[in-house]
Amino acid sequence: MRPDTPSPADHTTEAERLLRTAAQYPEDREPLLLQAAAHLELAGDRARAATLYDQLLNHPSPDDPHLIKALKAANLWEFGHEAEARAIIDGIRAAAPRTAQPWAVLAEALENHDELQQAHEAYTTSLTLLVNPSDTEVPYATRPLLTGRHRVRRMLGKAHDSWDALADTVNPGPVPLDELHDPKRLWALGSSDPAELRAEIERLQAELGSYRAALSRPFPVALLHWPAEEYEELRATHPTLAAEYPPTHAEHLATVETSLRELASAGTPNLGVVTGSIPSYEAFAASEHTTPDSTSLLAEYATTLAARGRATFWPPSASAACWCGSGATYRDCHGGAASASI
Repeated sequence: MRPDTPSPADHTTEAERLLRTAAQYPEDREPLLLQAAAHLELAGDRARAATLYDQLLNHPSPDDPHLIKALKAANLWEFGHEAEARAIIDGIRAAAPRTAQPWAVLAEALENHDELQQAHEAYTTSLTLLVNPSDTEVPYATRPLLTGRHRVRRMLGKAHDSWDALADTVNPGPVPLDELHDPKRLWALGSSDPAELRAEIERLQAELGSYRAALSRPFPVALLHWPAEEYEELRATHPTLAAEYPPTHAEHLATVETSLRELASAGTPNLGVVTGSIPSYEAFAASEHTTPDSTSLLAEYATTLAARGRATFWPPSASAACWCGSGATYRDCHGGAASASI
């Protein structure tokens, strides 16, 4: 094992740390337990990971039950429970969730077990549900669906279509997707030609770099957003903080959107929005042994919420719900002409 590769014991230790954190922050229980289950899978303790997925599903109102079920199915399939895994996957596909992660997990599970046609159907269905081809900005969460579908189509020998062309536009690496996903690359691994081997190593390094970038994305630069009632309560109960915010909630929302666009224009990656609440903020202040009236605490609070998986990545697609919680689409709410200016 390479020195920089975490050992199973390291993954178990990290899972235990995440479980302790989940007990400390019950409001963030679901994302923390999902991370803990992932570490347990990497440690080879798939049975215990399955137990965590069951605990999450038995909760009265899990945030994303389809994602939990997809992760459970992928985990079960890896340690011999294929029939149960397939039944769960069929149930998710019938439910047609409107979030990208469950689709990515189940499609990759099918792909990993050589069910290429079913994987292709799952990728295609998810993109049809989640991506508007006319949008100029493809949401980050849906990009693995595009590249996964491209990969499977190359293995199936299918010709390029419009979704494949869109996948090419969001590919961040220097090597084109057609090269990365070329089935003939496998033959190059058995070649004795140094030039072929060197070219294949470069392709693999580029692909690995893309995977590492996706897995190790830093926590977003998260701006703090307060819902209307929380905003008024914050200004009333903590007047010292009132000077940090404009007088009306509408101006607060506009300021958040403007700040996000300015950061994006400056090249800041991984932008996000976190939603605050007064009880959560005051509890955070107490945990930091300081007063809620400390203005420097606001940025720390936003960063902590992002680190606990509470950030919504920005910008959403034009047809997705706006980050402000209005219920309107981003296009009809704060998006406007954002796609032309970002």
